[in-house]
Parts: sequence; C-alpha cells; structure tokens
Amino acid sequence: MMLACQRFVSVVRNSRTLSRHVTTWSPVGAAFNAQQRKGLFGVPALSTPAGFEVAQQRALRETEQLVEIACNNPPGALTVETFDQLSDSLCKVADLADFVKVGHPDPAFRDAAEKACINIGTVVERLNTNVELCRSLKNLLDNKEVLDSLDPDTRRVAELFMFDFEISGIHLDESKRGKAVSLNVNLLDLNNEFLNGTHLPNRIEKTALPEHIRHCFSIDGNSIQIGGLHADSPDELVREAAYKIFLFPNSSLLLCLDDLLTCRNELAKLVGYESFAHRALNGTMAKTPETVMKFLELLTDKLSDRTAKDFNLMRDMKMKMNSRSTVLMPWDHSYFSSAVRAERYKIDPSLYSPYFSLGACMEGLNMLFSQLLGVSFRNEQPMAGEVWSEEVRKLAVVHETEGLLGYIYCDFFRRPDKPHQDCHFTIQGGRLKKDGEYQHPVVVLMLSLPPPTRSTPTLLNPGMMENLFHEMGHAMHSMLGRTRYQHVTGTRCSTDFAEVPSILMEFFATDYRVVNQFARHYQTGQPLPKSMVSRLCESKRICGAADTQLQVFYAALDQVYHGKPQNRSTTDILKKIQEKFYGLPYVPNTAWQLRFSHLIGYGAKYYSYLMSRAIASMVWRQCFQKDPFNRDMGERYRREMLAHGGSKEPMLMVQGKEKETDQGFHHDDNVDFKTVTEFNGCDKRTEDG
Repeated sequence: MMLACQRFVSVVRNSRTLSRHVTTWSPVGAAFNAQQRKGLFGVPALSTPAGFEVAQQRALRETEQLVEIACNNPPGALTVETFDQLSDSLCKVADLADFVKVGHPDPAFRDAAEKACINIGTVVERLNTNVELCRSLKNLLDNKEVLDSLDPDTRRVAELFMFDFEISGIHLDESKRGKAVSLNVNLLDLNNEFLNGTHLPNRIEKTALPEHIRHCFSIDGNSIQIGGLHADSPDELVREAAYKIFLFPNSSLLLCLDDLLTCRNELAKLVGYESFAHRALNGTMAKTPETVMKFLELLTDKLSDRTAKDFNLMRDMKMKMNSRSTVLMPWDHSYFSSAVRAERYKIDPSLYSPYFSLGACMEGLNMLFSQLLGVSFRNEQPMAGEVWSEEVRKLAVVHETEGLLGYIYCDFFRRPDKPHQDCHFTIQGGRLKKDGEYQHPVVVLMLSLPPPTRSTPTLLNPGMMENLFHEMGHAMHSMLGRTRYQHVTGTRCSTDFAEVPSILMEFFATDYRVVNQFARHYQTGQPLPKSMVSRLCESKRICGAADTQLQVFYAALDQVYHGKPQNRSTTDILKKIQEKFYGLPYVPNTAWQLRFSHLIGYGAKYYSYLMSRAIASMVWRQCFQKDPFNRDMGERYRREMLAHGGSKEPMLMVQGKEKETDQGFHHDDNVDFKTVTEFNGCDKRTEDG
C-alpha cells in the first residue's frame, strides 16, 4: 500500500510540473483528439488480456447473487428467469473467451481467454451439481399448480436446466458428485489438449522427400513442415506424402484421445448412462445411439450402388491421367472426384471466381434476406479496440419494421496463427431483459478467404461461396431468433437441428434464380452465364454418393468411439469402421482420428450434418424450390423454425405440429429416420449422373 501511495504522489507532482505546458482544446479540437477506445466487442475491461480476470470476477459476483435469489425465492417464473440470468452472466464471458482463444492474433489474449474458459467451465460444472440450486428448480417442476401457470417456453427452459443437472449427476451422493465435477474439469483440459493437437503440423527431414516436391511444403531449415492433406494437389506424390506425414500417429495425442474417451465414458457411467453416446444423444432428435447407427446403416445401404459407381469413375479417371498406380487411395478421393466433375461439366473454379467477388456475394446475401425476410445489413464502424484485426467488419442486422436485430462481426481473411476453418461463434445470446428491452445477439463469422490485392478484390471459388452462405445461415439463425431466454436462443438448440438453417442456405447458393441476382464479373459487370450455373449444379450430382458415404464413415466412427468401450486401440477401431462404412483402404501407420477435431464439439453427434442435410432438403423442396424469394414462406420459416431457437422440440418444428398454427412445414408427413434417409438418398447432392 505504501508503494502504491508513493507512486500516486509522484504522478501528482509530475503533473503539476507539466501543467503549464498543457493546451486547452476547443470542443471541436477535443472531439478529434479524443481516444474513443473500447475493449473487445465493446466490453471495456477487455482492452487488455488482464481484462478477462476482471470479467470473470464480475461474472462470479453476479453468479453468487443470482444463486442466492434462486434458492431463496418461492418457485415460479422468477426461478427460471434467474436461472437464465445466471446462464447469461457466465456465457457472456465463456462464449466470448471461446472465440478469442482461437481467433485473436495476440498470444497473450489467447492464453488469457483459454484460462477464462477453463475457470468458467469449472464454475459451471460445480453449479450443475449444486444440490440447493437444483432443489429450487425441482420445487418448481414438482408443483403442478405453479407448473401449469407457466407459459410453454418457460416450462421447456426449466426442463432443460433440470436436464443439465441430471446428466451432471445431481442425483448422486456427495462423493460421487465431487467425482463428476473432477471428471468434467479434467475433460476441459483434455478437450483443449486434443483440439490444439489436431491442428499441429508434422515435421520430417527434408531429405526424406524427393527433391522435386519439397517446394510444395513449408521448409524450415533441414526439415519440412506439413500442416494439411494437400488433397487438391495435381501431383499424386504430393498428396500421398502429405497424407502419410500429416496423419502419422503422434503417441502423446493418441494417449490424450484414449484418456478423453475413457473419461467421457466414466462420466457417463457415473451419472447413469450406458455410454457417453447415450448421454450425449438424450436431448436430440435421434434420442439414442441405436437410432443413429440404424440411420447410418440405412443410408449406407441406399447409397452402396451409387458409391461403388462413383469410386469406379474416380479409378477410371486415375487411369486416364496415367497415375503411377491404378488403386484408388484415400488421398485420391477429393482430387479425382473434382477431376471427374471438371471433365464432365467443364468446371474450372478459376472461371467462376471473377463472378464471385466477396462484395458481390455479400450483396447477394443482403438482397436475398431483404426479399425473403425483410432484413438487411448495415456496415458499422467499430470503435478502437472493439475488434481484434483491422480487417474485421462489423455488420448491424436490421429488420424493416422491428429495427436492430443484432450484430455480426465478419472475420473473413487468412492471417498467421488463425485456424483454417470456417465457423460461427455466439458471443452474446438474445433474451428479453427485465426492462422490456431485447438483448441483441452478437456473433462472429470466421472464414479463411484470401485477402484482396491492390488490383483485385477477394474472389471466391464456388466452394468458398457456398461456405459463406452456410455460415451466414448460422448467423441469421442467431439474429432472427426472438426467444425470451438466452439459454435457448438461436443456435442453442439440439445439435442435429442446429445445422438445418446453414445447410438450407447452400440450396439458395446453388439456385440460378438467386445466383443471377448477384454474380457479376468484378471487371466487366457481366452476369454469370446461366449455363455455367447449371453445369455447376449438375456437377454436384457426380460422386455425391461417395462424398456422402465419407461423411457416414466419420459419423459411424464418432458413434463407436463414444459407445461401449471396445478394448482396442482407436486406430484398430478406425480400420474396422473404414472397411465397413467407406470402401477405400486404410493406410498403415496413419491415424486420421487425431485430425478429427469435431470429436470435441460434436462428440457422438457428428451424424448431425447428415440428419440436418436431409431435413434442409425437405424444407427446400416444400417451401422454397418453386420460389426462393417467396416472402410468405420466408416469414413462415422464421416464425415456425428460426424464431424458436431451442425453446421448442426440434422434431415438432420439422413435423409442423405447432399448436399455434394449423399449417406446418410437413403437416402431413410422419417424419422419422427412415423418411430422412430417403431424403438424404435422393438429395440432388448425393445423386449420381
């Protein structure tokens, strides 16, 4: 304290000495000289990495107060509102930190954010086993009179919070609850370790590779660093070398994955489930791992003939291109499926890119949302310190009658230390506040696009354009949700439903009527010829079954890893599942599972992409195929699906069994896994030629 006082006196003394040199500015001058600086996302504390500690402490103080309110008030709607405030307070730190730990260019910010994630995660796990807190919620759910007085959304959110308690082991005795917390905290560390390891490059001595292909990789002294599969390289040797080196087993990461799966299984068994998959799927549309595996097996049977035909087409193309070997290998799939499409439909991505400038694509999204939903984007200038890179753009999402809906931060360009992945992060969830105002949702869209040059704007190939539409589907799910509670806002819903809005956007991205509105050559202004769009759409049918089957393999592997323990190595399991669900041979001394980063965020739920694609296909065909700009359908899509987030059972929304409307999306359909398998099998993206 004495040192602090001396330092304060010194500052005062120096300020007095310098005071005669200070200029008093006019209001105009002061306005231009003022440093209007905020922290990340406008959070004042986060102008420095140390601010994460400040934000954590504030959230923990709020947590203590809210826990006391929840435990000491009579059961009622206030109980649920307090729980949601509690969730919101912690999520505002944890969700923001979850993005910063991977997206911020400053290692100090990333480290501080990672610590915040672990600290908040630990607090959450302890709250999930807080008996007194759980009792306050149970008193509400056990009181029929009080329960009947709640609106449906409030009741569902109360049930979801209770579900969190149950899967965390609230019913266990004190020692076992403590063990459950320890297992969950251990999982936070294992998740981070594995996720970080999935992105690390592998190194090999430079002399181990033929001299003529070394330049294709990153050279560091006497070693070569390989950080990806180079799946689109025309050089077969480059693809093979990258596959074998990038996927070469890392012994410490293999142990980490073993520990991760063991820990997940132990936790699931401790809280009363047969396996981690049973625990993870309890709140989804699928409900059980048995249902998921049945879905994957049905889909495999339906695709088998077309998958075999696709692989034959790839083998023929490999022979035609005079490859060293005529055996089709896993490193060939992406390259030769693209080659078959290119030959049959004359698809050259470089011919499309000039029509898909980033500005044109964003204009296209703006026009589509405006016509379909009455929503538009407005560019906003962020304050100093609000964004983590000068390339980040801030968009306000505005409805024509409702006004501001929320904010999207667009982090679109590649940069060093930024993950090469396209994803959506929720920073702040929407909810109705006590004062009647709506807390606007805030999200980040992160892409890996090439930056513009002095003479050329950022140009997207067709795949990049589809990915942009896909991720914007997630963002608009967040923006258009208007839930009372943030616990169920936007994408905070069942995982196998969360991908539906984003995959639906891919259908818009490949419809000529939509593309024709924005695809213009960045130099001449000429529209993209309809024949080029038609060829692009038709080409998606080629090898689509094999592409889908690869996703089935990934989903099946995820299920088996999280099912009952196999007493075999994860690599041995991969070999068996690859043989049954894929068709191309396993490559010795490789461990693809160590690059399967979705095991963390989608553990036992990777099948969700396939399920969501089938449902998106149904929505497209029944609602937008005739007219992708149909405003009535757009409004209905928002009203019956997007607006609810996770506040309604997803299967009810899919089946259209809403009580408040007599016209659902699939009112006459009995939607089950057999039905969605049919739609997956006949989706235009999985048909052959």
